[in-house]
Order: sequence, then C-alpha cells, then structure tokens
Amino acid sequence: MTPLLRMAAIDFLNPAPLMWNFEHAPEAEELAERYAVEKMTPAACAAALAQGEADLGLIPVGAYATLPGLLVVPGCAIASRGAIRSLLLVIRGDSEALTGQATGQEADLEGPSARELARIRTVALDTSSRTSALYTQVLFRRFWGHAPMFVSRAPQLDAMLAGADAALLIGDPALHALRDRQARMERTGEHLRYLDLGHLWQVATGTRWVSAFWAVRDAGLRGMRAGERAQIQIDLERSRDAGLAHVPELVEEWAPRLGLDRAIVGTYLRHNIHYHLDAEAIAGVERFLHEAHALRLIPAPPKLAFLG
Repeated sequence: MTPLLRMAAIDFLNPAPLMWNFEHAPEAEELAERYAVEKMTPAACAAALAQGEADLGLIPVGAYATLPGLLVVPGCAIASRGAIRSLLLVIRGDSEALTGQATGQEADLEGPSARELARIRTVALDTSSRTSALYTQVLFRRFWGHAPMFVSRAPQLDAMLAGADAALLIGDPALHALRDRQARMERTGEHLRYLDLGHLWQVATGTRWVSAFWAVRDAGLRGMRAGERAQIQIDLERSRDAGLAHVPELVEEWAPRLGLDRAIVGTYLRHNIHYHLDAEAIAGVERFLHEAHALRLIPAPPKLAFLG
C-alpha cells in the first residue's frame, strides 16, 4: 500500500476553498486514505518541506528559490488580480492628507507619499510569511526608492508600531486590523494608512501578486506510479472547484470564527483572492523571483519545474 502523502496546509481564511474536499464529507473520507493533512503557517509549510517532514505543501512562492527538488503542482494558487485586503503595509499617515482615504474595513489603494516614506526608518515584518516580507522589501527598494531597516515581529499591530514606523500584516491578522482600524483610531488618536500591497504590486509591475502555490518534494514521490502522481493535481483542483462552489458555506464557517462581517468574508473569497495558477499568475511569480534575486534577497531562482 502506498504511504500517505504528508500535506502541509495553511491555517488561514484565504486557502479555505482549496481545502474544501479535504475537510468536508463525502470526499474527506476518501482523501484521508491518500493524504495526512497538518495545518500551519506559510513559513512553517516551507520549513516542513525543507526538513522532509512534508511531501506536499502550500508554500510561499519565495521558498521555491531556496528549496531544491521541488515540483510545482499546476492549477492552484493563492493570488490576487488587484486589491487583496489581507496583505497590508500599515504606516503612519498625515492627518491633513487623509481626506478621501479608505475607511472602515477597506484598504488604501494609493502608495506612500514621499513625505510618508521619509518618515519610515524601520518596518516590522509579520513572521508568518517570508515571501510577503520579500515582496515588501522589493516594493520599498526597487519601486519606491527607499531602504528602511526591516525587522521580524509577531503579527500584533500595536506592538509592531511601538518599535517601528510601519508594519506588514498578512492573512487573518491583516483582516482583523482592517476590521478594527476605526476603533483603533478612536482609541489612540493615531492616523494610520493601511496600504493594499496586492494592488500596489500590480500597479508597480503590471503582474499579479502570487502568495503561494502547491509544491511537492520530488523525493517524496519516489515509488509512486504515473497515475498516482497525476491524481495529486486532480485532487487539488477538484477540492478548489468544490470550495469555490461552496463559498456561502465557507462564509458561515469562517465569519464567526474570525469575528468578521459575512459580507466581507464572502467578497474576500469571491473577488479578492484568485485561486488559479494561470499564465498571468505564473508571470507574476517569475517577475517576483527576478526582482528579489536582482536585489540579492534570494539565490538565483531555478526555472519553474512542474509536476507532470
């Protein structure tokens, strides 16, 4: 009997549609005969593959350049065609310049002004994803012409801003920060801008922001027949398609869990996240890897190799 394929999955809202069949009857029982699923952060997914503790993982795209022997599974991604809302750079804004800026649970779509950039000397980076940290460094250094100091911090906005001038938040903590932005301003009197980095990446490069895709360790597939290898992509794409067909159910599951409005969660899953590793998403991955390498943030990335 073929051993279970060890799957490292991300315990955030945005991959929830990708995991539908793995978590819901009737498909979950059948898939449990082929996969052993463990939930973790994006950074931990990459570490699990690197250490041979997982065979298949939803990895941050930046990890592809540092982990040899990985094959990208075609079909699925965590990406954005524009505003994504769960990738935020939070900066101190000018109160007199905030008229007309987004309020409530929306992110700001305009990049930092020259005056705002000049005040940013230190950026606290969410430890949950090294790839999002790399995207942020590329935007600052390559496109905004500014090179602050970057430090890693746990994703707690008040603590991050206590020791830094800006903070990167990703995933569910970012959505919570958007939910609480008005209440925080009323509590502290501090004017903050919540910049949507998915949108700003697209403005800067003309390509999509891609956070993660499924990848397998080539060594973990040894002994698998061609049909079993092909089944991996089939299982993942079927689960994604089923998840996208069950967004109302996902909203009912996740909105109370995160304390977010149902309308916000529904819009996020339907419109903010793009779940297909299509040609435009692949171009976005390649552009990111090129820019990060040009700044010597990652090694020379290999050409994307796909599971076939």
